Amino acid sequence: MKKPFKKSGQKLARRFSRLSRKAGEESREHVEANVIRRFSHVRLVRLNVLEWFLLVFAVILLAVTQANWYADTYSVSSFASGGTFTEATLGKVSSLNPLFASTNSEKTLARLLFSNLAENDYSGHTGLGLADSISSSSDAKVWRIHLRDGLKWSDGEPITNADVLFTINLIKNPAVSTSYASNLSGVKVTEDEGAIVFTLPSPYADFVSVLNFPILPQHILESVEPANLNESSFSKKPISSGAFSFNASQPVGSAGEVVVYLSANEYYYRGRPLLDSFAVHAYPDLDMIIASLNSNSVTATAELSEADKSKLISNRFYEKQTALNSGVFAFFNTSRGAMSNKTYRQAIQKGISVSELREVAGSVPALDYPILKNQFALSAWPDFPAYDKASATKTLSDAGLTEDSAPLNLVTVNSGSLPAVAESFAEQLRSLGFNVNVTSYDPTQDFISSVIRPRAYDILIYEIDLGADADLFAYYHSSQSGQNGYNLSNYNNPLVDDLILAARETVDPSLRTAKYESFLRYWVADIPAIGLYQSNLSYFYNKNSRTFSTDSILVVPTDRFSEVNFWSVEKTVLNRTP
Repeated sequence: MKKPFKKSGQKLARRFSRLSRKAGEESREHVEANVIRRFSHVRLVRLNVLEWFLLVFAVILLAVTQANWYADTYSVSSFASGGTFTEATLGKVSSLNPLFASTNSEKTLARLLFSNLAENDYSGHTGLGLADSISSSSDAKVWRIHLRDGLKWSDGEPITNADVLFTINLIKNPAVSTSYASNLSGVKVTEDEGAIVFTLPSPYADFVSVLNFPILPQHILESVEPANLNESSFSKKPISSGAFSFNASQPVGSAGEVVVYLSANEYYYRGRPLLDSFAVHAYPDLDMIIASLNSNSVTATAELSEADKSKLISNRFYEKQTALNSGVFAFFNTSRGAMSNKTYRQAIQKGISVSELREVAGSVPALDYPILKNQFALSAWPDFPAYDKASATKTLSDAGLTEDSAPLNLVTVNSGSLPAVAESFAEQLRSLGFNVNVTSYDPTQDFISSVIRPRAYDILIYEIDLGADADLFAYYHSSQSGQNGYNLSNYNNPLVDDLILAARETVDPSLRTAKYESFLRYWVADIPAIGLYQSNLSYFYNKNSRTFSTDSILVVPTDRFSEVNFWSVEKTVLNRTP
């Protein structure tokens, strides 16, 4: 049986082979007869061939054009998850503990790593952070806070009332020495039926703004002595509650430059950020920040001013200009030297051209008062004396100012346009007859401890936060003079003290308005400070990234991160839903 099958297979193979050879020969003859031999005839029909090719090309071109033309009808470009956002900041990173953040770099990291009990939202008001609810008694003296459910630290441990109480005790401990301490002075904090209860020594209608402080983990720090808190390992590698968690820190060079790498926090209470990671590159000076932007080493920065725009490669970056609830003032030290003389201060108020100082600062909003007009709608704003340099010079001469008078120490910090504004202010003072020495300091903790706290200046050109709601206690109540307060003028007027306290305590808007209007009349007459301009945030960022909305109202610069969980550097194309 096998032989017949074998012979049949061989016959089929030979037949298939003959047919294949025959088909190949016929194909070659066909190609030769109909293609190769006719190439010479192409020139006779070259116009027809050209028309045919042009027609085919036109059809393809129209098809591609139509596809691109109608692409937007069925697809859209959208930002997606993933990627790393790198922001350039100014100042050293000595600590990652948010209670000790002093430089811009440290404040940026504190906001990215830690959530606050209450936080400023995109509308510029203090809203809920880790707190799920905040309520007060009718007299605004007792406040109750409930935390959100399911809060967790970046290590997975729960965030509890115990963490809040632990943090408050640290803040109030004199050994810790943090800027948050003054706001909680005299405040009694207890726990009652799952709520954290704050009992104030006196009513405070805007106490919710005081709750804008970070919470620290008790399970990590309870064994650390408060005096050693800033030297603990936590200050180098913290457990966090913010949108990002600490990953690594890498020093660069020997000038204090460092890059801190953060990873998306899976337990962030607002949801995991779109970004996979966030890098904060801390530089010691602005020139290095400009160079890093131009080399595409970083994605964005909030450290430059409008004047620096010309130094950037403009086609790579967008710029956002956003007014902040902060302002630059010339603070007069009313407790020492020439500035203790009210007549001198009045003459300076009349003889200084504030408009010239604002021109030096660039495109900045005017600021005349210690209350922003978008904070509180007052019905009457007091007038200032008209600019009159000749009259001011005569007043100073009559008051005893001579060429031999002791020089004024005018101090500022090396940030943005402040040094240039200070020099312009000094020149105008010299034209009025004052001897003036100008000193510009780097904005470090040493500046706070050696200049601000001892009030080692006659005039200070400085930027202060004005808050989400008008509150003048910190900057103008006499109890805040000296080492531990922010009354930078050492201003002391018992009537003003009463007005400030009365405005804080009342929840009636009409009464608060009347108190603030009275305060401003004293402020203009006593001149503890001169308002120069409202601060702007100039934010330069890569065109291929998404950051905060231009509709956001920022109280302080770090409020740009209030919705950082929606920031992105990755794009994708999505089909529209029919």
